[in-house]
Amino acid sequence: MDVVLPCLNEAAALPGVLTALPAGYRAIVVDNGSTDGSPDVALAHGATVVHEKRRGYGAAVHTGLEHATADVVCFLDADGSLDPAELPALVAPLTRGEARLSVGARVPAARGVWPWHARAGNRVLAALLRRRGLPVSDIGPIRAARRTDLLELGVVDRAFGYPLEVLIRAGEAGWAVREVPVRYLPRAAGTKSKVSGSVKGTLRAIRDMAGVLR
Repeated sequence: MDVVLPCLNEAAALPGVLTALPAGYRAIVVDNGSTDGSPDVALAHGATVVHEKRRGYGAAVHTGLEHATADVVCFLDADGSLDPAELPALVAPLTRGEARLSVGARVPAARGVWPWHARAGNRVLAALLRRRGLPVSDIGPIRAARRTDLLELGVVDRAFGYPLEVLIRAGEAGWAVREVPVRYLPRAAGTKSKVSGSVKGTLRAIRDMAGVLR
């Protein structure tokens, strides 16, 4: 399996994330312009590192997908908020033939892990997707699918709307989509979320996702 980790200044979190990857899961860290030495840290911990100069979550994720070679590709934030040990459970619905897209539904492991503004925006977007027939409760940053399937979806967003567009296009294509509960953990010390870390970041993400819905 390949694991794509979009990365912007996550040097403090990368050692813990990369060493926690299960056996047989290869890390592809896509650096999106870090200034804290993240690429060197990733290399030192055995990751493949590629660079994406265009800023944006979707740009980094899609570049990682293009560099992946495994049949199944996973996507995981590099900030320590998600446990890599849960990836096999995410992949299981694919290997059993129960789904073409498997997505994580975050369950906060402690109070304050998921700020109210990020949680509220997520709930609204998930409700809109359920109206389209997609059985999801979260527009989360952890998911898995077959590489060729994802490339054939033709996702065009290169900002925060990328995960939402993946879900929309999967639904339009008639894919079976499965949610898997995953623990949502406190971020690694010394890192800050680009989305949930501030109201401004959350609003920017909602703006990008609203553009995808239109």
